[in-house]
Amino acid sequence: MNDDQLLRYSRHILLNELGVEGQQKLLDSHALVIGAGGLGSPVALYLGTAGLGRITLVDHDTVDLTNLQRQIAHDMAHVGLPKVLSAAASIHALNPETRVVTLQEKVDAARLDELVRDADVVLDCSDNFGTRHAVNAACVRHGKPLVSGAAIGFDGQIAVYDTRRPEAPCYACVFPPEAGAEEVRCATMGVFAPLVGIIGSVQAAEALKLLAGIGQSLAGRLQMLDARSMEWTDIRIERTAQCPVCGERAAH
Repeated sequence: MNDDQLLRYSRHILLNELGVEGQQKLLDSHALVIGAGGLGSPVALYLGTAGLGRITLVDHDTVDLTNLQRQIAHDMAHVGLPKVLSAAASIHALNPETRVVTLQEKVDAARLDELVRDADVVLDCSDNFGTRHAVNAACVRHGKPLVSGAAIGFDGQIAVYDTRRPEAPCYACVFPPEAGAEEVRCATMGVFAPLVGIIGSVQAAEALKLLAGIGQSLAGRLQMLDARSMEWTDIRIERTAQCPVCGERAAH
């Protein structure tokens, strides 16, 4: 690290658990962020300010006025712009050193396979089950840790799916693809603005811990937040042997 970096990241470096070595790991790391909306905004901003070396942002959408109630990476000047370009500009305004790769596209399984292979950690900030399952499958194939968040109304959830640990489940263990969960979207259900900031910030924290090799991740736990009472519920989750993605049958 140069002198400017030592100054910029000094409050990280002062942490015994992180220090110079941990900060250097962040500078050398690459995060793939799927979605640059409500969850992706705090994720991208905190990863950028924390000094992540490279962030790949994937989102096909453009900034709309209705996004600005909660998507803090965007502003009035960016309405109509691709969300990935808007978020990249916001990251660079805070930390011009972070390299941001912007992909304005809907990613299919083949594209995800390519993108996940190249990442050190994956953060799912999408808003639909199809994308979440596709991202999870790619992470399982390549042994990459997945930090998954969701938020709707006043309810949020956060988990880490890290199948590098033999006992840890993948997303499909907890939310089986054949279950056919009903899609709920902010456009029809609404979402409490600070909720996405809370969940997204926890996602960023979990990703930074994984990359720096500090603390204990949420792997094997699902945390759910009811923002009405600001009450967290912590549930232990385990790998399912019959899981079609990471279970014993899938392995064979």
